[in-house]
Amino acid sequence: MMRKKVLYIVCSLLLISKSFAQVAEITSPDGQIKLHVFSEGGKVLYDVTFDGMIMLEKSPLGLVTNESDFSKNLKFSDSKKEVISKKYTNLKIKKSNIDYHANTLTVHFINADDYQIGVDFQVSNNNIAFRYTIPPMKDRLSIVVQSEITGYRFPSQTTTFLSPMMKPMTGFARTAPSYESGYKADAGLGIPSDYGYVFPGLFHIGNEGWLLLSETGVNSMYCASHLETTAEENLYKVAYPDIAENNGFGSTGAAVSLPGKTPWRTITVGRSLKPIVETTVPFDVVDPMYEPSQEYQFGKSTWSWILWQDKSMNYDDQVKFIDLAAALKYPFILMDALWDKNIGKDRMRALIQYAKSRNVGVLLWYNSNGAANDAPMGPRNKMSSSVERKKEMKWLKDVGVKGLKVDFFGGDKQETMRLYEDILSDANDYGLTIIFHGATLPRGWEIMYPNYAGSEAVLASEMLYFSEDVRKQEAFFATLHPFIRNTVGSMEFGGTFLNKYLTESNRDKNKRHTTDGFQLATAVLFQNPVQMFAIMPNNLTDAPEFELDFMKEVPTLWDETVFINGYPGKYTVIARKHDEHWYAAGVNAEKQSKKLKMKLPMFAGKTIKLINDDAKGNSSEKEVKINAKGDFSIEIQPQGGFVLKD
Repeated sequence: MMRKKVLYIVCSLLLISKSFAQVAEITSPDGQIKLHVFSEGGKVLYDVTFDGMIMLEKSPLGLVTNESDFSKNLKFSDSKKEVISKKYTNLKIKKSNIDYHANTLTVHFINADDYQIGVDFQVSNNNIAFRYTIPPMKDRLSIVVQSEITGYRFPSQTTTFLSPMMKPMTGFARTAPSYESGYKADAGLGIPSDYGYVFPGLFHIGNEGWLLLSETGVNSMYCASHLETTAEENLYKVAYPDIAENNGFGSTGAAVSLPGKTPWRTITVGRSLKPIVETTVPFDVVDPMYEPSQEYQFGKSTWSWILWQDKSMNYDDQVKFIDLAAALKYPFILMDALWDKNIGKDRMRALIQYAKSRNVGVLLWYNSNGAANDAPMGPRNKMSSSVERKKEMKWLKDVGVKGLKVDFFGGDKQETMRLYEDILSDANDYGLTIIFHGATLPRGWEIMYPNYAGSEAVLASEMLYFSEDVRKQEAFFATLHPFIRNTVGSMEFGGTFLNKYLTESNRDKNKRHTTDGFQLATAVLFQNPVQMFAIMPNNLTDAPEFELDFMKEVPTLWDETVFINGYPGKYTVIARKHDEHWYAAGVNAEKQSKKLKMKLPMFAGKTIKLINDDAKGNSSEKEVKINAKGDFSIEIQPQGGFVLKD
């Protein structure tokens, strides 16, 4: 009887080992990340540890196409490992020169139809990127990827920092979703959202560390995706666009030519928030899709609309903002919606020539419509048609326009990804930079499209004008962006208000709740290669001279970005370098002042300028000496901020 019992146990263990087995492992170059790939009951799973701590428990991999199912009945085929490295330069992201090193793993599986699927992993220090590769299926060279089961299973102690996906065809003129919902800080796992959660998502793994999820490399060949909760405990999965987006037009999946590949899913992990803020993985794993037709210019811009609104879109008011740009030495002015109706092309030509005489380049607003929504402002129907777009862009080049801000997209379907790419590609032919507003998250586009200059995709400055609730939460949201939205892509926020009241008259209503020091700090905290700042003509006389000097000097292009201190939703301090000059900036969203002791080696032994607030919220500038060790203590007021600069 004893021999039979032992034999039964051995057989059972053999059966278990056949149904569950680790098939591959990959580590980061520094050995801190370990990613294991498993085969279990015909399904493919992976897990992730960092510094010995579990960051993701066994999580599913796979997808479903209209020709074959790669989510089950999968058998391990083979795997291959390599080492890759590359150096690249890009002026538009948080770090201008990157030296990227990663270990790679490709794992192949065969499904029940005898078709193959591959999973490519690239693992660098603190970062994982992975994607699916699909070879031809015998004579099938075209498929539709209908869904993914790609998932992320978190340890139970995890809390979340997520922004819900907006309901399609809602909001202003049915333009949602446009990635403009706020984030909730330290929420529990698995809270359902009717339409899922946008990328990126930040997760706090208790005492073990932090994890950031996003995706990159999305172009016209695929749809963008997002996160959704599942019925399985602590599991989030990749979800494709809602069928109702773009007024119901277009598929929710992706039409793929074989051999094909999906975009990269990215995971950034760390024991602290430093790797989250400093990650470059959205840019490391993608390449330019075309050569720039010229050397593009980036920098600061004035714009009247943020406080003077639609009625400012007239010739005389735009002259005032051209003159403001010239006084601030800003290279651009943005002329917003309705210029076509209120100024017209003939007078616009003269206005562009006047701006040129003041060394100011003109950016013009365009509606992306189209048939996707009801946004009425013009110019309309110029960007959605290939023929009309090229005619319009030829005129723009002829009159000397430098770039466009294209608005009101409202969807993540492959149809819309094609529109983004078509606008960018055509604009490059005519030497135009492109900014997207009312738009999706950029996914590696700073590298992929040389003339791309940033996207909104955030609860941005316009809502500070329209909503008292958003004004009250301004500091809270500002402490989130460097850790979440802005760490994965350029963020055209359009802020830094020096008006005390967010109105043209600077009085009576829309009172600002944050200090001037806070506003100046966001010019450093928020990164975008072309940033529209909310400086008004009256600020030339009613704002302190040191504040105007700062806004004249602060760059929009950065060579280094360094996390100093902070906790999302509470306070944030980061440092950035431009050429030989460093800036450190911080803001405080808590109800009490925040006293910090910081290590600032970039300022060690230097006498530098400090802009900070007193207990009454009044901002001032003075010189401070940093000791030889780079130690510095500061107190940040509630709803306040500071800037240090050498």
